[in-house]
Amino acid sequence: MDPLRERRRSVAFLEHEGESWACFLVSFTERGGRWHGYFSFRPGDGEAEEDEVRTADIFIEGSEEEIHAKARGLGRPLLNALLASALHTSARGEAGSNKLRRRFREFLAENAQELSGDWEDTPDRSEAQQLDHLRTLYASYRLDQVAHFICLVDPADFEVAVDRILEGEEVDFRTRDRLQYAMMVVEHIEALLPLPPFEIWAADFLRNREGYQLYAHTLHREGRLP
Repeated sequence: MDPLRERRRSVAFLEHEGESWACFLVSFTERGGRWHGYFSFRPGDGEAEEDEVRTADIFIEGSEEEIHAKARGLGRPLLNALLASALHTSARGEAGSNKLRRRFREFLAENAQELSGDWEDTPDRSEAQQLDHLRTLYASYRLDQVAHFICLVDPADFEVAVDRILEGEEVDFRTRDRLQYAMMVVEHIEALLPLPPFEIWAADFLRNREGYQLYAHTLHREGRLP
């Protein structure tokens, strides 16, 4: 990687086991022109890059702006989970659960709920704030669709699909590094789903706000398919 083409953007400050960590989104281009992106985490008392831990290259997009847009759709629970995963990968910690499909659903559900937050419209919001709120809800909706799709797939078939998506990657989903590669799988599935663009979704959402809220409540709080 050419370090001159690597860009770092501060994303958030996280807490893990009583320690503060700075989270950065790192993006760079490869020779073919595709942009790659990953998250890097530095402890509060760390001063050098050697102190950092990082995820795998989670994002692969045609432009840096697309990576930034995808990263903005990740809530704090998922960033915290990625930090924990990166730490365990770095330390090569003990094995985790191999119940792959359930873990995917749990992480997606928690992140989508954190993103959706307050579904109610607030008249005090400016036009720009209302647009940002809609984009956050749209990111939550997209994660919900991936979670719904995963629910419909037989667990054994899902594991086969994951192996095919990550073909060429040496990944052992029994270890704690599986979450980093889970994000790559989520990106792949989301790109294949026939999801509406933001403008069409937003118009439908504003007409059917209660229906979307009921859908999310049934999927996450009641633990069943809508």
